[in-house]
Amino acid sequence: MRLLVAYGSKGKYFHLKEFCDTLSKFNVECKLVKDTDYSRGFPSKNIKDWFFGKRKFRDLIKEFSPDGIFIDRQTQFGVDVIKADIPLFVLLRGHYWLEQYWGKKTLYKGPLIRTVIWFRNRISEQCFSGAAIIFPICKYLEDVVKEHYPDKPTSVFFEGIDASRWYHTNEMKLEHPCVGLLQDANWWGKTKEMLTLEKVLASMPEVNFYWAGDGLYREKVLSVLGKYENFHWLGRLEYPDKVRDYLSEIDVYALVSGMDLAPLTLKEAQLMEKPVIATDSGGIPEMMQNKISGFLVKEEDYKDWIDKISLLLSDTNLAKKMGVAGRNFVKETFSWETITKKFLSAVKPFLKTC
Repeated sequence: MRLLVAYGSKGKYFHLKEFCDTLSKFNVECKLVKDTDYSRGFPSKNIKDWFFGKRKFRDLIKEFSPDGIFIDRQTQFGVDVIKADIPLFVLLRGHYWLEQYWGKKTLYKGPLIRTVIWFRNRISEQCFSGAAIIFPICKYLEDVVKEHYPDKPTSVFFEGIDASRWYHTNEMKLEHPCVGLLQDANWWGKTKEMLTLEKVLASMPEVNFYWAGDGLYREKVLSVLGKYENFHWLGRLEYPDKVRDYLSEIDVYALVSGMDLAPLTLKEAQLMEKPVIATDSGGIPEMMQNKISGFLVKEEDYKDWIDKISLLLSDTNLAKKMGVAGRNFVKETFSWETITKKFLSAVKPFLKTC
């Protein structure tokens, strides 16, 4: 079996490389490429890509001759796969439809940007419609996909993680006690929940809160939370080394989100044996064990955030117990071997050679 895997952003290469390495253990010949290196369509800054960008794609397909192609975002590359009559497997990481809603509500202004978004949405819908199977990254998202494509085959693809890469270091020093947030602020439906921390910061001046992340809504967050001396913005950290250093140092990991599906940072924090607290939304409850590896908090419930943070900072035995439980849970549930076996079973009926 030959599987071509196409990634979009540099940040996703690391994880898909682990997936490809595991596939090779199951006798799958795998090739990992960047989608825009081989296929670009409208909208593109380079007009030549619209007309002459297909040659590289055709050469890639001819040379590798894949039995199926796995993509991690909906782009022209996926449309070209469908036109080439090769089974397309679409990994869906985000709540595409909710992101579109918030984008239209807060970002998409003016006729030009709306035209670009219209083209991108059309490409996404072509990828979804033409896919042999869609792989949402959590059960919650699978239910969402079924609402929009009730007849489309789906299979949950819990992104795996290599536990051996997550070990303690002593490279970063923070002020304690401290709570660490590791999340970007790129769409408001997710980011707005961070403002719940305003009352938490005011009520817990002795606790330091560190935010590692960035995004379109950074200033909206900092304009509210940055007024407090116990809130510290670190910017985006280099992955994975600086992230590992950061997670080694914090006392409690917090995921304050209005919508998340399968956040890798939540898994990583648990592998670092940190007790976790997270908003009870989207697929987050599937990525941890409530009251075992940490606590789930209802949206906008700042009082519960204060209670749970206070509990974990005061009861070090409980915090340590939850940290150990979290590492065991992630190792058992999200090993790449487990995910890969399920993936191969799901795609087998659709492969070109079958």
